[in-house]
Amino acid sequence: MELVGRRYDTDEAVSIKVKEDKIASIDVLPDSEAAGLPFIAPAMFDLQINGHGGTWFNKEGLTVEEVCQVLEKHYQYGITRLCPTLITSSYETYVSGFTAIRAACEEFDWVDQMVPGCHLEGPYISPIQGPRGAHPLDQVRAADWDEFSRLQEISGNRIRLITLAPEVDGAIPFIKKAVASGVVVSIGHTAAESEQILEAVDAGARLSTHLGNGAHGTLRRHPNYIWDQLGEPRLMASIITDGHHLPASVVRTIIKTKGVENTIITCDASGLAGSPPGIYEQGSVEMEVLEDGPIVIAGQRQLLAGSGVETDTCMTTAIDMAGITLQESLDMAGLNPARLLGFEQIRLEVGSKADLILFHYEGAGSRMNLQTTLACGTVKFGTLLVNS
Repeated sequence: MELVGRRYDTDEAVSIKVKEDKIASIDVLPDSEAAGLPFIAPAMFDLQINGHGGTWFNKEGLTVEEVCQVLEKHYQYGITRLCPTLITSSYETYVSGFTAIRAACEEFDWVDQMVPGCHLEGPYISPIQGPRGAHPLDQVRAADWDEFSRLQEISGNRIRLITLAPEVDGAIPFIKKAVASGVVVSIGHTAAESEQILEAVDAGARLSTHLGNGAHGTLRRHPNYIWDQLGEPRLMASIITDGHHLPASVVRTIIKTKGVENTIITCDASGLAGSPPGIYEQGSVEMEVLEDGPIVIAGQRQLLAGSGVETDTCMTTAIDMAGITLQESLDMAGLNPARLLGFEQIRLEVGSKADLILFHYEGAGSRMNLQTTLACGTVKFGTLLVNS
């Protein structure tokens, strides 16, 4: 199979040959052949996606078929790898979700490739309104290593990322055990004091989950848990750049402070992403998809409940908000999450896995027009208008 396009990182016109699931060769073409060609880039990897179209990964009674349906939808957004994210729920709901995800991975190779790991966001988080976000209060609880170990076994050892609040009972010993077991720990949905943030990082926490969100509406100017995480060089930060969760000034500040190499773009897509406007029940919480796109706790417009758009939109919106390059934004949406979690970093290099996207992009103010998504060298979305 041959792909012809412009490299997303150098803008060079290239011919990329794919053999089986790998990039077999890359040849530079004359500049005269670049006009009108799509960009070629590594596909995106989002470490925080909660579901799609009304189906949540922490849905009670989740089926293998539903897992596959949700995952398959994401090829159209240029995503070939993602972490199914299960938010704060009952133990029984977690068992249902992780059982279905594991079964889908074991039954279908493409699912196993698309799900290198899962993200457990909660339930060991702050119960306080604001930091808790849209997570149900009645399921928030203290850190429980025994519970987590049971869920890890049920998942087939697929939980690779957990978000928790350092101040909850048992959090620090939990972090140490999780890190020792190979799980990446992220700080999020927290109202922690400075000393508690530092203690969590000393114990091995490596990421801040959607920094700037899942927080009080009003904070003391300093110190506070956002500044503490922003200024901690040992923490990477994920940010939701959908245009609703953070203002442009905050996006710019986080990227400038952390650096492109330590910032991760996530869409944090709600299970209601792709759903029509209206009010929906999610367990004990009512959520609303607004006419203009945001997803909120029903009845108001301030408390967001995940994003209604996907990583492709967040990637181009980040360019508009922060003035970064196409390469920088795509690397934050693919390379960085893979590096954090210890998975293969897809690059435009011979021998790299052929998880690739071809797309048109007209620059700042425009959106990605995805033409083709390849996963492991196989076309999963769109058409391949090249030699094969």
